Amino acid sequence: VTYSMGLVKLYSFQWIVQKFTQKQCILGQKCEWNNTTGIVGAAPFGIPCNIKITDCPPVLFEVSCLKSAFQIGGHPWHYIITPNERKLEGIYHIYSLKDKELAENGIQEMQCCSLDTDWIYFHPDDSGRIMHIGPTQINVLQLSGKSEDVQRWQVLRAFTIYSAREREVESSVRVTAYGRVVKRRFSQLDDDNYETFKMVDYEDELELLTVLAVPPTDSEEKIHLDLYDNQSGILIKSVPLREPWDVTHSHQLFFDRDTIIHIELLPPRTFCCHVYKMDQHMAEGGDEDNK
Repeated sequence: VTYSMGLVKLYSFQWIVQKFTQKQCILGQKCEWNNTTGIVGAAPFGIPCNIKITDCPPVLFEVSCLKSAFQIGGHPWHYIITPNERKLEGIYHIYSLKDKELAENGIQEMQCCSLDTDWIYFHPDDSGRIMHIGPTQINVLQLSGKSEDVQRWQVLRAFTIYSAREREVESSVRVTAYGRVVKRRFSQLDDDNYETFKMVDYEDELELLTVLAVPPTDSEEKIHLDLYDNQSGILIKSVPLREPWDVTHSHQLFFDRDTIIHIELLPPRTFCCHVYKMDQHMAEGGDEDNK
């Protein structure tokens, strides 16, 4: 349960069910509720609200964090928050759920200057790893025991995926022909200089990380979907997408086995759906070539 000012409290749902259930209702079976008899789950009877909380249940865990952003995961259990101070926004702390101890190297911060901010979450593959994704790099982190005698944990980097950085970035300091040093009063965004990551997903059946990379704003290169090995971070294949990418439009990208779907919302409220199907061809010499 989230409260104002960033407070988050955890309660036992099992305890609530056992304590405050007024009457057992089973889907598909006959039930009487509020002087009405019907089949649970069927219209017009529906599903009765048979749990009424009359007292505050015991609090299992409580923490204060910025914007009530609280995540639990990892092996063993850890949680990720940003301390409840506005100046610390973009800095993530990783704590042990057991004793609220900060893990060694548990403060993660990514220096970036982009239209999109970085974000962090526990990897959905149940490995207990952590995904820290920024505009130009992706850090895959893992929890490792620091000592067998003392239950201390540290955050280590498993691998990092970087965006393409072939373009030369103009220095903020230049010297004129007369030897005068001139400094620029503004900094360019990563979006202007580098290829940036817009979407990252995990394909569980193929054990792949899918990363959508968008070239710099004035580049003639096409956007592409990169497929990385989930365990090592090695690039397996890059799939170019034909349609242009407009940052002012809303985008959704789905990847499932051999199908890529890109949904784009165009003005005025027009949806455009691009579907790609990966195929397998025989290359010269009889070797299979995945297209």
